[in-house]
Amino acid sequence: MAPTPQTNTDLAAIAAALRASDDIVICGHVSPDGDCLGSQLALAAALRSLGKRVACLLAKDEPADARLSFLPGFADLVPAARYDGPARTFVAVDVPTRARIGDAASLLDASETSVVVDHHAVETTMADLTYVDPDAASTTMLVWELAGLLGADRTGDVALCCYTGLVTDTGRFQYQNTDAAALRAASEMAAAGADAAFVSRAVFQSRSEASVRLEGIAIGRMRLEAGGAIARSWLSREDFEALGATKADAEPVIDALRSIAGVRVACVLREQDGAVRGSLRAKDGTDVAAIARRFGGGGHVAAAGFTLELPLSEAVATVGRALEEAVAAAPRAPLSSGAPAAPSVPDEEARRS
Repeated sequence: MAPTPQTNTDLAAIAAALRASDDIVICGHVSPDGDCLGSQLALAAALRSLGKRVACLLAKDEPADARLSFLPGFADLVPAARYDGPARTFVAVDVPTRARIGDAASLLDASETSVVVDHHAVETTMADLTYVDPDAASTTMLVWELAGLLGADRTGDVALCCYTGLVTDTGRFQYQNTDAAALRAASEMAAAGADAAFVSRAVFQSRSEASVRLEGIAIGRMRLEAGGAIARSWLSREDFEALGATKADAEPVIDALRSIAGVRVACVLREQDGAVRGSLRAKDGTDVAAIARRFGGGGHVAAAGFTLELPLSEAVATVGRALEEAVAAAPRAPLSSGAPAAPSVPDEEARRS
């Protein structure tokens, strides 16, 4: 593991701080994905097994992805704006920056002790105790280790939640961040009771009709550019309204574009909430986080996101030019097993929405 310079502690010290507290809230980022919710709910289950009072918060007062509703504790998630706080200890998982904790920022400020456990490299920190390891394939890998240091029971709920975060953030163990450490952790979680087949059915084989229809619209509009190296598409506000679709329904769409042979970078723009939100994925050495930073976003080398305050048509044109420039400037990395692994994936920062 390779903690960032912003890391000012280790997981053992964080475990000690959590053992010393009896009033803890755990928050993730806006538009929480499997790694975010898995990290929150796994840590909450571990702490409750030690007799701690714990609440899990949603950064925004909006529905979480229903595909993850099987996670133990999902039904008890509380929007931060409605939480009757503050709490003694505030823990942020899978989110390194204040801007991404939404309505929970005031609870962070009011806490006696604040903690960050994450795998997104950033230049600043927002907490008293910060542990960020970008080499970890998922934040749930760090939570899994933390639960062990706490001396908590990791069987059952903790294992299930941690495995869900790991399998989603590695794209079913297909992305470049799938390394030996990730596979060892998955094996440990399975041995502790995580049902891999059940998680696969629940997360990857339970899409809503609206999600599949959104994908059809996006594929119909898809543009292949730069000799097939770029696949991009977009979804309008009207598309979502016509189908009664949610932001979560759009999440799988980009994977269809990314899966096309020869594609190096995939991009999907979606018009929602008065802005245009972009998701980027790469499957070679192209740094899509650098593209996202041009638009005020960020993320991982192979998965990133951004938000534009532009009309959709203008955003489509602007992003298209940026993609072509980036692909032209980036050397094509080999996709063979001999290629060096790039630190990657989803969706936390890639969902800058």
